[in-house]
Amino acid sequence: MDDQNIKELEREQTDNKLINDAFEHLLNSYLASRHRKKVDIVTKAFNFARQAHKGVRRLSGEPYIMHPIAVAQIACEEMGLGSTSICAALLHDVVEDTDYTVEDIQNIFGAKIAQIVEGLTKISGGIFGDKASAQAENFKKLLLTMSDDIRVILIKICDRLHNMRTLESQPANKQYKIAGETLYIYAPLANRLGLNKIKTELEDLSFRYDHPEEYANIEQKLADTEAQRDILFDEFTSPIKEALNKMGVKYTIKERVKSPFSIWNKMQKKHVTFDEIYDILAVRIIFEPNDRLQEINECFNIYVATTQIYKSHPDRLRDWLNHPKANGYQALHCTLMSKQGRWIEVQIRSDRMNEVAEQGLAAHWKYKEGSEEYTEDENELNDWLRTIKEILDDPQPDAMDFLDSIKLNLFASEIFVFTPKGEIKTMPAGCTALDFAFEIHTFLGSHCIGAKVNHKLVPLSHKLNSGDQVEILTSKSQHVLPSWINFVSTAKAKSKIQAILRHDNREIQKKGEEILNEWLKKNGLELTTSILDKLCDFHDLQKHENFFLALGEHTILLGDTDLNELQGKTKPESANKGWRRYVPFFSKDRNKQKETEQTEDKIVVNKEFNKKKPVIINEENISQYIFPDCCHPIPGDDILGYIDNRNHIEIHKRACPVAAKLKSSFGPRIVDAKWDMHHKLFFDATIEIQGIDRKGLLLDVSKVISDQMGVNIHKLTINSDEGIFDGSIEIKVHDRDEVKIIMDKLKGIDSLQEVHQIM
Repeated sequence: MDDQNIKELEREQTDNKLINDAFEHLLNSYLASRHRKKVDIVTKAFNFARQAHKGVRRLSGEPYIMHPIAVAQIACEEMGLGSTSICAALLHDVVEDTDYTVEDIQNIFGAKIAQIVEGLTKISGGIFGDKASAQAENFKKLLLTMSDDIRVILIKICDRLHNMRTLESQPANKQYKIAGETLYIYAPLANRLGLNKIKTELEDLSFRYDHPEEYANIEQKLADTEAQRDILFDEFTSPIKEALNKMGVKYTIKERVKSPFSIWNKMQKKHVTFDEIYDILAVRIIFEPNDRLQEINECFNIYVATTQIYKSHPDRLRDWLNHPKANGYQALHCTLMSKQGRWIEVQIRSDRMNEVAEQGLAAHWKYKEGSEEYTEDENELNDWLRTIKEILDDPQPDAMDFLDSIKLNLFASEIFVFTPKGEIKTMPAGCTALDFAFEIHTFLGSHCIGAKVNHKLVPLSHKLNSGDQVEILTSKSQHVLPSWINFVSTAKAKSKIQAILRHDNREIQKKGEEILNEWLKKNGLELTTSILDKLCDFHDLQKHENFFLALGEHTILLGDTDLNELQGKTKPESANKGWRRYVPFFSKDRNKQKETEQTEDKIVVNKEFNKKKPVIINEENISQYIFPDCCHPIPGDDILGYIDNRNHIEIHKRACPVAAKLKSSFGPRIVDAKWDMHHKLFFDATIEIQGIDRKGLLLDVSKVISDQMGVNIHKLTINSDEGIFDGSIEIKVHDRDEVKIIMDKLKGIDSLQEVHQIM
């Protein structure tokens, strides 16, 4: 036997041990769970999948079957699912990647497992392949299959979690795409299903690949401050433990440390440093109730005991016990003042509530005896599924609109609103009276003229608060108005208003088309695409539908000038129509010329372009890239490239909201981008300052920037009101590091309370 064969044999033996160990671990986890032990069917699914994926390897080099085993392990151990889900997880890639069909799966494993595998195959579209050009479309399919069996979406989340855990082997452009859609779609979805642990891990992994340096920095700071936190935790909890022991409560007290992503998010939103975040530590009290029926009362008893030791914050008591969150989360949150002068959040929950908080709705599904069918007695989840189904029944013209409307609904924090009869409705925070009207019924929403909130008359745009009692007022003569879209915030209301407006527009367009046909007939002409194009061009409209709409609304009236244009009789000097002839630089030709100037020197991506390699931006080629206005990246920012419709490359910050959408919907067009600048070019940056006004403050600010740093102040605006001032400083810098140094120096100025950079 030669060396090559020996190596192959050794590799096969190593692979077999790896696979067998992983499957044994899965079986042990399943046997330790509370499910009925259907070991035979799980083993059968494993052997079938192993045979089907034989000889195939992942990018990391390990045998492909390790991925389905890992997904099944997450479904079993981290979600608490049973044999049907475990089998479906083991088989989830078989139909897509091998010659086996859904019928084969059905014949061998039965209809239920086959249905879930089919659902997973439908929504796959090759997450790691270039086939996934529109993740939004995949997401649509995901939600459609979800209404058949929710386990489809749960296994999909397990699949995504394992892909994120093994993302290291992917090239950078794929990492950004996958991390982007994870943060945009899967983490909020996991949150909505109550999978708190998985949501946190998905967010942290996305953050780690999108902003590696900032992630490492926060991890380091968490490690450096661990000893301080442990001391604070021990000192804070020891009197609580004494009190609970006296009460005879069976409990465990855990330290909850804020995740790196949550910390970073707060730093960005509140413009604070790591040291200024005070809620990094929280305390979790998990108890075993003496009587399951009394567990809410026992929560409050523990709360009373803690408030006798520490003063509680009056505005920070959150009762999720009597009003659980829509994802099933139940707990009592209070904030107490520690002896060290720090506010610390305490979360009180029973062991059952804790399981629901960690594993989501999966933790309290009821399975019927003799089968693994779940009974959908989770009303909140059903309401949510119903809303999503309604949005799906009215397909949006644009996949991105659809994604946005789903996002509106998935994750907003909730308020509780009452109907006139006292029924509770859970609504997203920030919703308006009009949102509430559409939530009750589409007819009510579309004919709504106002509302009474707590018996006072309010307009449609009035924002609701928790505890409001809302009565909707309607009129048959009321119709949906385009302006309504600006002040609704729920997905349901937005999608219904858009659907009604689209329907109304179609009617007006039909009328416009009839007007055009009659006018053409009168002038001996017939409707053709070329005539339509000429008229659209003449009236400066991009789309035929917009032209028909304008005709139907009578904002365009056809006359002799239109006829002259069609017959080629227009005089050249009147080519700039209407008011545009007095403002020649506004003409379309000028815009086209400007556009040409802007794009003629840009890089054009062709077939030879290697998307796996990063594009390097330096002083010589920076003008060949497009820098959109959405995020103004400067050297030092984490960036990526996006290949636009004209095959030019746009550069965005990785944290830019526009980039988040691009990553989740146009993954294959994302490329990695890196800076290679040498302090030759200047970039604009804006710093905002706030503080207490005093004499000489402005002088101190300009000294720091101009004298100490030698940086040019481009523009300085300061407003002062009743001794408080705020202002913005526009400066020219070489890179992000210079901005950080300037901000650190500004923070040292007496009276300056807040210094932050506008993103």
